[in-house]
Amino acid sequence: MVRFKRLKAYSIVEQWVSTSNLGEASVGMLRLIFTAIVLVLLTACGIDGLEPSHQIVQRAITLQVEQTQQQLSQQLGLSVKGWEINRVAVMKQEPLVVQDLSAYHIQGTYNVTLKLAKRRVTQEQNEFDIYLQRQKEGKTWRLALPASTFKDTAPIWRTYLIQ
Repeated sequence: MVRFKRLKAYSIVEQWVSTSNLGEASVGMLRLIFTAIVLVLLTACGIDGLEPSHQIVQRAITLQVEQTQQQLSQQLGLSVKGWEINRVAVMKQEPLVVQDLSAYHIQGTYNVTLKLAKRRVTQEQNEFDIYLQRQKEGKTWRLALPASTFKDTAPIWRTYLIQ
């Protein structure tokens, strides 16, 4: 159905071009412009249209900070009452495959506010570098962490469901 509509739109442009008094060079130029516009629109939508949302990226960062924070709190003897992740800025997003499923390598920055017993501490412009794996059904995402990599072999990944 979608393919038919695209072809119909292209034939409408063809009819308009053929009824106007344009030279052959102008007709070729209009075809090129029309094709470029369609390609830009398709690229802007993403290849599969199922890229991770801003909210999923923020939840993945929260999950990663949560794991790190628990370890640090235990080692340093701190009592952290909670934290907030905000001002997430994605700088780079690359599609890839992790364990035969679609995934994205995402890099950027975020701010975190730690809630301690007597005060709040905010750290700004923390860098993040995460891998998000989309599940087969396309309904859920998992944070993928490389467990180990050996020379000349594919990395082994650990994944965690993003709630």
